[in-house]
Amino acid sequence: MNRYRTTVSGLALAGALLSGAPGQALAGTGGELWGAATIEPGREGTVRVAGYTGPGLGAGSAMTLTAPASAVVTGTPLDARGYRGAVGSGGRSATYTFGGTPADEPWRGRGFPFVLAVPADAVPGTRLTGCAMVLTDAAGVPRDRGSCAVTVGLPAPTLLRPQSGVPLTARPETSGTAYPGAQVTVRDALENEVCSTTAGADGDWSCVPALPLAPGSGLLQAAATLNGVGAVSDRIAVTVAGPAPRTIRA
Repeated sequence: MNRYRTTVSGLALAGALLSGAPGQALAGTGGELWGAATIEPGREGTVRVAGYTGPGLGAGSAMTLTAPASAVVTGTPLDARGYRGAVGSGGRSATYTFGGTPADEPWRGRGFPFVLAVPADAVPGTRLTGCAMVLTDAAGVPRDRGSCAVTVGLPAPTLLRPQSGVPLTARPETSGTAYPGAQVTVRDALENEVCSTTAGADGDWSCVPALPLAPGSGLLQAAATLNGVGAVSDRIAVTVAGPAPRTIRA
């Protein structure tokens, strides 16, 4: 499992800007903002927010994303003239502010990336709640709102045995690592199931083909699933020993 620490830059953002007054209507709403991402535990991923189709908003207009529960915003990587990105204190939110004119139509037809970090103990398949966006004009009046779907992904399994390039028997043991409790299926190049098992509490798994593998060259790959999300390992090339080809005499 990949674990890391992130450093979040600080810029205090007003909470009223994020939520607006209860029941406050949107002025000139153009279309609901939307973004989605699947991010593995202990990793970072990018939610790209788009969907605004309303009138042009000039200098001082801003798009703010509130991070979902347990996640934090770590970056605003958009590199485009006229936009300034900033991450809020503690990473609970981040904002892009526009400095141009309404004629530039700054929020239409463009995606705005926000980098989120998911904690290492997040459970794959979980949808993190509370991710939201608001677009405001220079006076702080909300012009559009939306939500983002952030799903905790499944780390890719590994296929450690057999080793590529080593001649195999027809029923070789396959083994590797995966997220604890994940269902692991080994498949060949034609997507036929070779064997399947469940990763243990330590993440180790192993299984033996029920039927002999076809002799000759082939490929193997491990696929893991858990709580509706999945991931696959790299493919490895294998060679299965078999009878020598028959020689046909004239």
